Amino acid sequence: MKSTLHIENDKFNWRKISPRKFVKTISIIVGTIFLVSILILVLFRDSFINSILKSKIINAFTNAYPEYSLQIREMHYSIWSNRLECDSIMLNTKDPNFTCSLDSFSVSGINWIKILFQSDFNPTILSSSVIDGQNIVFNFLKSQEELRLGKLHISVMDSVIISDSIKYHPSINDVQFFANSQFRKTRSLLDISQIKILGFDFLSFLKEDTYSARKIIIHEVFADVLLNKDKPKDENEPNPLMPNEILSSIKKIINIDSLEITNGRLKYSERFEINAIPGVITFNKFNILVSGISNQTAKPETTIILANGLFMNTAPMKVFMAIPLTSKKFSLRYSGTVGKMDVSKLNVFLEPVENRHIQSGIIQSAYYSINVNSGKASGNLRVAYTDLSLAISNKDFGFDLGLFNHISNFIGDMFIIRTTNIPDENGSMKIGEINYTRNPGEYFFQYLWLSLRSGVADVVGF
Repeated sequence: MKSTLHIENDKFNWRKISPRKFVKTISIIVGTIFLVSILILVLFRDSFINSILKSKIINAFTNAYPEYSLQIREMHYSIWSNRLECDSIMLNTKDPNFTCSLDSFSVSGINWIKILFQSDFNPTILSSSVIDGQNIVFNFLKSQEELRLGKLHISVMDSVIISDSIKYHPSINDVQFFANSQFRKTRSLLDISQIKILGFDFLSFLKEDTYSARKIIIHEVFADVLLNKDKPKDENEPNPLMPNEILSSIKKIINIDSLEITNGRLKYSERFEINAIPGVITFNKFNILVSGISNQTAKPETTIILANGLFMNTAPMKVFMAIPLTSKKFSLRYSGTVGKMDVSKLNVFLEPVENRHIQSGIIQSAYYSINVNSGKASGNLRVAYTDLSLAISNKDFGFDLGLFNHISNFIGDMFIIRTTNIPDENGSMKIGEINYTRNPGEYFFQYLWLSLRSGVADVVGF
């Protein structure tokens, strides 16, 4: 007789399991999974980040900004320092007009858990973040210009932005730059050792698009400007904006307590023939302090500018300026002094531009004070000079000299008509009356110069 094997099939009865034992078992399972997950992230975190997280970042960026393309090389994450690093980043537009590249990039101090589980983005999550980048290059392919930052450091917690080795220049040489247009152009080169922004309000910037900072410091700036006047001016070019118009055109709120430029240099050049030596004017060792930069009409503030430096690396000069930037009318006050100067230093500008040569002459001192109301300048000028001797050719260039309009003409006529203007035994001398109305096509600094020039013309009698 064949026996039948009987197998008893007992069903699982949860009532027989004690709650304490159940919780303990589940805790062990969850803890094991969590521990294994942590070990995976610790031991293989770069593989996890580069295979999963990187693609999610790129896809999220592409969905938010479809006109851009983002490429990220290897990413690395340190759990202990909560720091995410990228070997390099490349950003460019789908149409080839703009590219941006970073050799290295890192961000730390961000609460990633809150970002993952919070439905709405809250800028306070970034309150402890620190961002660093190196060798950042912006290429503007349409205008053929390039901006480079050697280093960039951003600390939200410290309210600081620091950038070192800033360079702005065309991506092509001068010959190619000017050949690209049938009209005259201005080529600008900018080299700055460091820009430091202190007291920057990051939360207001992220929440309200407000640009607010306590102080901006620019160290050792060199600006090189070249204008080619061998080509005609573009008559269809819009008229330049004045400072109050520039600030009012910016829709974002701007509040900067002060801006300081230290140890600056400016080289301004004009050329009238291709490959010819340009006329050059320089300002050296200049320092500028600007306070009260704001476009808030509800709390109008007058911007104050104090500047000093060397004109043509020889004559000490000081400038004071007060500009109501929130005013609808173009108005300001400015005054200044110029110290002793050998006028022959101007030959590096006069000879190439006007074919004129100063043989001798000394400016002893000069002081001017000018008020501008709705584009109309009035004021006075005291300038003392002696022993001028000038050689002038009959060559007539017939060009508008732009920023330094007719600088050589006024110098030449001044020395021909009145070769000396110093106080007599009674202390009296010719005081120049300043009276000038702005032409809409004049740039800001050009207008300041032409207003001052009207006082020079009154002194010398032409």
